Amino acid sequence: MSQAAHPAGNGEGSSRRDFLLYATGAMGAVGTALALWPFIDSMNPAKDVMALATVEVDLSPVDVGQSITVVWRGKPVFVRHRTEQDIEKARAVDVATLRDPQTDDERVIKPEWLVQIGICTHLGCVPKGQKPSDPKGDYDGWFCVCHGSHYDTAGRIRKGPAPLNLPVPQYAFLDDTTIRIGEE
Repeated sequence: MSQAAHPAGNGEGSSRRDFLLYATGAMGAVGTALALWPFIDSMNPAKDVMALATVEVDLSPVDVGQSITVVWRGKPVFVRHRTEQDIEKARAVDVATLRDPQTDDERVIKPEWLVQIGICTHLGCVPKGQKPSDPKGDYDGWFCVCHGSHYDTAGRIRKGPAPLNLPVPQYAFLDDTTIRIGEE
């Protein structure tokens, strides 16, 4: 049959062309999605990190005045069994003078236990102060030797370039001597 017998837009040639156009578009979309999937999937946390979504910590061997570091989601978490003097110092601070105002009670569940992520809020360094021989800064807490941020006995920024307090992760006491860090 001649071209005149099949006006443009009607007939078998047009529907085949439409089918090929849609099929090509669909295959292009699928190909693009398959090419982008590895990139999108790489933004998800790694399986080993998700396996550590929660960590249980036995506090019974930690003496008063001692600190330990545990790893949670690939980050150091500082746990300090604070002395009465540490607690008194933290509570005596006028919160209005702090760069990131938080009371001591807002940062702890039980006053004698301080749990916080040990990453300086300035540039992500790990502050000193966990070992007895470490420098603890001007406020007897933690000191970031890289850039000079000083944190107090409640992990609050007191001096230096860090803009925020050391973050407190979600945690809960399972009993008197065990905590679970993270959500379950």
